[in-house]
Amino acid sequence: MKKLAPALALIILALCIFGCTPQKDKDALPTPVQTDAAQTPPVSSMPEAAPSPAAAASESIDYAASVKPSGADTAKQEVTVKSFVDGDTVHFLVPESIMPSGVLKARFIGIDTPESTGKIEEYGKAASEFTKEKLSRAHSIMIESDDGNWDFDSTGGRYLVWVWYKAEKAGEYRNLNIELLQNGLARAYSSANNRYGSACTAAINQAKANKLNLYSGEKDPDFYYGDAVELTLKELRCSIESYNGKKVAFEGVITINSGNGVFIEDYDAETDRYYGISAYYGYGLSGAGLDILSVGNRARIVGTVQYYEAGGCYQVSGLSYRQMKPDDPNNLQKLSEGNAAGYVSISADDFASAMVSIETEAGAAEYKLSDIAMNTTVEMDGLTVQSVYVAENGCATLSCTADDAEVTVRLEPLKVNGEAFDPNTLSGKTIDVRAAVDMYDNAPQLHVFTAEGISIH
Repeated sequence: MKKLAPALALIILALCIFGCTPQKDKDALPTPVQTDAAQTPPVSSMPEAAPSPAAAASESIDYAASVKPSGADTAKQEVTVKSFVDGDTVHFLVPESIMPSGVLKARFIGIDTPESTGKIEEYGKAASEFTKEKLSRAHSIMIESDDGNWDFDSTGGRYLVWVWYKAEKAGEYRNLNIELLQNGLARAYSSANNRYGSACTAAINQAKANKLNLYSGEKDPDFYYGDAVELTLKELRCSIESYNGKKVAFEGVITINSGNGVFIEDYDAETDRYYGISAYYGYGLSGAGLDILSVGNRARIVGTVQYYEAGGCYQVSGLSYRQMKPDDPNNLQKLSEGNAAGYVSISADDFASAMVSIETEAGAAEYKLSDIAMNTTVEMDGLTVQSVYVAENGCATLSCTADDAEVTVRLEPLKVNGEAFDPNTLSGKTIDVRAAVDMYDNAPQLHVFTAEGISIH
C-alpha cells in the first residue's frame, strides 16, 4: 500500500487539473490588453490582444474589422468627403449643426502617416492613395470622436476622429485608422491611450512582424532616392528663403511657357489654395525635355532654388532631361497631360493688401496674399486702366485701379486676328484679366501673356 500511494496521488491531481478547469470556447477572443482603466471601451468594441511577432507573422488578423463602433458615449456622424489631403487628414462635409461651415477638417486619431503635403517622405504617397482609394469607393463613411465631443488636434484647426467605412451597403464598418496601421502605412501616435488602443497596438505589431511597407526594410517604389529635397509646392512657396541654393523636387501643372521659362502651380486641399513657382530651363533642354514642359502637363520638376535679382523673385533653374536615363531621379518627368490652370478669382483690394494665415511644418504664419499667389494663375475683374506705358520691346505696363486699390498689369506684345495689338487703346477702359502673378520692380503684378487674357468691357 505504501508503494501505491504516490501513484494514486498523481492520478487524483491530474483529474483535478483536467476536470476542474473550465473549458474555454475555442471561438472566444483572447482577453484584450487594457492600457488605461478609465478609457476601457465597451465589450462590443474590444479587439483581440496584440499577438507576439511570431504569431503575427504566421497568421494575420484583420483588426480593422475586429472592432466595432462604440456605444452612445461618443459623437458619431455619417459624412461624405469634400477633399483628400493625405493619409491621415481628410476634409468631410457635415451638417451645419456640427460645423457652421459645413466642413469638418479631420485628423485620424492614434496614427501618423508619412508626409505627402510638406516634405515628401517614404510611403507618404502610398498612405495617401490608400486612404483615397478606400473612402472613394465606400458605400458609406462615418466619423466618431474618442469621447462625447469633437476634439481639436494640437494645431487647433483639425478634429480628431476615428474613420469608419462600409465597402458595400450590406457590409460591416471597417476602421480605417487601424487598417492603415495593419498595412504598415502609419506609425502609432499615442495609439494605446485611445478608445481602440488595444487593436491599434495589435495591428502595428502585426505589420512589423509581417514587414509591411514602412517596416519592410525595402525602398518605397513611389519615392525618389536622389539628392534633391522632395517636397510640395506649398512647402516650397511658404518656406522659399530656407531652400535658397538647395536642390528640390516637386510636382505641379505647367500653366504658361514663355521666354525659356515656365510657370508651375499645384493645388493644396488642406489650405484650399494654389501655390506656384517659375522655373528657368534656358537653352539646354532637348526636344523630349521641352515636351515635358508643355502647357497642361503635370510634371515632376527637379532644379536648384535661386534668387533672380533682375526679376526680384525666387525661381528654380538647372532643369535637365537625360533621354538615355528616363528613370534618373534628377530628370524632368511627365506625370499626366490635359490639366487646367486654376485661374482663381481675386479682388484688387485683396491682391493689394490682404494677409492670410497658413499652417506649415514650422507652425502657423502670416503671409501677404500676393506673395502666396506668386507664380499662380488668377483672374481679376473690373480694373480701370489709368495709364499705359509701352516699352521699346513692345511690352506694356498698365496702371489700374479698382475700389481704391492700385494694381499693375503687364502685357506681353499681343496679336489679335494676326494683327499687333496697340495697348494704348486700353487707356480709360475697364478690363478683366486672366494672368499669372509675378514680380516687377519688387512689387507683385498681373502678367498677361495672350490676347485671351484681356477682356474689355
